[in-house]
Amino acid sequence: MKKTILSLLLGIAALGASAQKFALIDMEYILGNIPAYEQANEQLNQTSKRWQSEVEAIESEAQTLYKNYQDEAAFLSAEQKQAREQAIIDKEKEAADLRKKYFGPEGELYKKRLALLEPIHTEIYNAVKAIAQAKNFQMVLDRAADNGIIFASPAIDISNEVLQKLGYSVRR
Repeated sequence: MKKTILSLLLGIAALGASAQKFALIDMEYILGNIPAYEQANEQLNQTSKRWQSEVEAIESEAQTLYKNYQDEAAFLSAEQKQAREQAIIDKEKEAADLRKKYFGPEGELYKKRLALLEPIHTEIYNAVKAIAQAKNFQMVLDRAADNGIIFASPAIDISNEVLQKLGYSVRR
């Protein structure tokens, strides 16, 4: 009796598993074939470099103030020393604040990345969702993001289909 129930449960599980349909996408491949994504990344890199230069310029000013202070400290009165030290601290704080403003967790670079890339990601998501619904896929996995996928049949990779749905030519 136990063997019959176990066999029945295994059979039901096998039927349920065989009814599941899965697909894969390669998000890196898809993004690499979308020119707007490459342009957005280039724009982000240029902006990041420009902002990094601004921060480094202020840090350099702070270092120069500190070096000058060290060179002249012996000749300065207590009041002058205190004023110079405060100027150095203020300049270092200015650099730190600017770094946080540009590169912090909610900084300008994050906001700019979100503004430039989120529409592209949304468009991809909508295309994947439309294909998944049309072909009755229960799950679509990103092979680029999941290191747990050791092998997957190329037959279930719908990356080119996603690109075609988005109106891009396939370069694979």
